[in-house]
Amino acid sequence: MLLKDRVVIITGVGPGMGRKLALLTAAEGAKVAVSARSEGFVREVVGEIEAAGGTAIGVPTDVAEDAQCDHLSAATLEAFGRIDGLVNSAYRHRDFIAFEDGEVAEWQANMNVTLFGALRMARAVIPAMKRQGGGSIVNVGTKSATKAVVGHGDYGTAKAAMGAATRQLATELGKYGIRVNVARMGWMWGAPVEGALARRAAARGITLDQIKAEVAANIPLGRIPTDEECARSVIFLLSDYAAVVTGAALDVNGGEFMPL
Repeated sequence: MLLKDRVVIITGVGPGMGRKLALLTAAEGAKVAVSARSEGFVREVVGEIEAAGGTAIGVPTDVAEDAQCDHLSAATLEAFGRIDGLVNSAYRHRDFIAFEDGEVAEWQANMNVTLFGALRMARAVIPAMKRQGGGSIVNVGTKSATKAVVGHGDYGTAKAAMGAATRQLATELGKYGIRVNVARMGWMWGAPVEGALARRAAARGITLDQIKAEVAANIPLGRIPTDEECARSVIFLLSDYAAVVTGAALDVNGGEFMPL
């Protein structure tokens, strides 16, 4: 087990990669603090973890609020006594709207959740990690942070800023044994992407398989990575296999985008 006896907080757990990541983290031996704004979904994921023999607590949290981030950290410490890992997966996203057709306020709102939410959570867990002599913070990024997509500007820009913050925190926190990395995801096959592509296929009058094949054609591995496969990259960065990896950006997209 890669994370045996570790304690990991995961924010922004949703029906796609977040859920798979929570389940995998527990399966690898960690005690998991599952967090998202939806109390019902959080409870559901905790139930799945416990049914599989794992240990978890659910703490509904809006990372846009300082007090709620502090509460998540405190609740985790109360339940498990330590915090070894933090995965910042919470984000805000809206319909694809080009910059000139949208509002700057949407970009600000995305920043408040995606970037500043991650920073709030980092501030909340740093004291515990310092006392323990280290820990691992993994920010979930996106290909859109380095490869612009029309209508994706608010999301991609916030994630790009998260990448810069990753390097900054890695530089400042390394002396405490705290590693900070970002896993930049591309397409991830799971419920959210399947739903989005199904709607896109219906609008174009083609089948889901046809549009899925179009996406896969631009990926050197020839298929869309699953959300579970992508979640494993986060497990790696949390684990001791990445013990000397910090300030790094790991691109997880099947080769669709290969920055130097």
